[in-house]
Amino acid sequence: MADEVKKKVVKKEKKAPSPKDLALDVASQQMIQRSWDMEVETIFDRAQTMKPCNIGAQGTCCKNCAQGPCRLPLPKGGIEGEDTRKGLCGATAHTIAARNFARMVAAGAAAHSDHGRGVAETFLAAARKETDDYHIKDTKKLLEIAPDFGVETTVEGKDGEILDRDIDEIAVEVGEIALGQWGQQTGDVCTVKRAPQPRYELWKKLGVVPRGIDREIVEIMHRTHIGVDQHYENIVEQCTRAAIGDGWGGSMIATDLQDVLFGCPYPLKSSANLGVMKEDHVNIVIHGHEPLLSEMIVQAAELPEMVELAKEKGARGIQLSGICCTANELLMRHGVPLCGDFLQQELAIVTGAVDAMVVDVQCIMENIANVAQCFHTKIITTNPRARIASGDTTHIEFDEHTAFEDAKKIVRTGIENFPNREKEVMIPDQKEDLIAGFSYEAVNYHLGGTFRASYTPLNDNIINGRIRGIGGVVG
Repeated sequence: MADEVKKKVVKKEKKAPSPKDLALDVASQQMIQRSWDMEVETIFDRAQTMKPCNIGAQGTCCKNCAQGPCRLPLPKGGIEGEDTRKGLCGATAHTIAARNFARMVAAGAAAHSDHGRGVAETFLAAARKETDDYHIKDTKKLLEIAPDFGVETTVEGKDGEILDRDIDEIAVEVGEIALGQWGQQTGDVCTVKRAPQPRYELWKKLGVVPRGIDREIVEIMHRTHIGVDQHYENIVEQCTRAAIGDGWGGSMIATDLQDVLFGCPYPLKSSANLGVMKEDHVNIVIHGHEPLLSEMIVQAAELPEMVELAKEKGARGIQLSGICCTANELLMRHGVPLCGDFLQQELAIVTGAVDAMVVDVQCIMENIANVAQCFHTKIITTNPRARIASGDTTHIEFDEHTAFEDAKKIVRTGIENFPNREKEVMIPDQKEDLIAGFSYEAVNYHLGGTFRASYTPLNDNIINGRIRGIGGVVG
């Protein structure tokens, strides 16, 4: 009889994940569970159902022309096996992978540096007195960075006396030269020379000093088109040039000019996590990367007329909080708390407490508009580069020349939405205290004081071993 009995193969069902399997943060776990209870899809659900493409994961799927896509699977011997794979044009796996990586570099450098371009345009408008909403706040920082842009801060008088130049003239000249770094075609991006001299000389020797921020990004797109650059080392060399153009150009210029416009950050206390929101307040979450708008929103939210309007609508006040890089800008200059990180943007809405989520550019999930439709939250887009097709969004376009009026319109929209809360509000208790604002200037001051500001004490104690290491969390 044993031979007649067929063994049943019982397929073991995959155990469904719990919120604890998906996030370490307790507040996130609570909101994930709530999203499941309310059947609201978030990134944590999509991550469970998404199956990565093995070919795409190794970077050997090419879609750069209309003849493909060309998909090159691993050779039989695995990654170390003999590789005879080629795309339709004959491109090898090395060439395809290098091209794909290069285009990722181009996209990242373009996004970061385009942010810097916007800051430079606003800085120049402020310097030329073309806007009443932005002003040069930190003249000390302006005078410090001016030489890096080749701008003189003094002038020789008639009697040979050295005189200080007019601060407005310096600002205009810095703004014009800074903005010119994007379209520059020859020479070096000026701020690259801030690198340590041996490093700069190495870049010169390798031929990777960027000529202009935009030029290097465009050249990546040209090189990686069908039939152009077919040498992976040469392609990656251009990646390096574009990356330096962003890090030591566009992004660095953005940081400098933001400090001059809004003031250098200094340490202050605040808090972070979803628990920073308040049920009895209008909650406006500012999400994205550009501080130009968020600076104005902070000012608008503090207006007595806005606070009074919030009270008329039944709230006790206005609670601002931030997500992603905009959050950091608000945190380190104004102490505005962090509502969450990139992965928490949908979960913030799931609390039911967000009356408006204001977004500009970068790191905005399209699905926030869909999640918002399950609640009362208004998603307000503000930048023509970053509109959202999903859901029901409101677009209030931000312009540096009408910045404060735009910000007031945005804050008012959030306040007027407060009475429309339909679902029960559930804000996690979790929030943590933090200290932020350790800018270059602040660290120098804390290490050496007003007259001896220097990194020397830090450097000396790393060298002598008393400080064993420094951890950097970089996003």
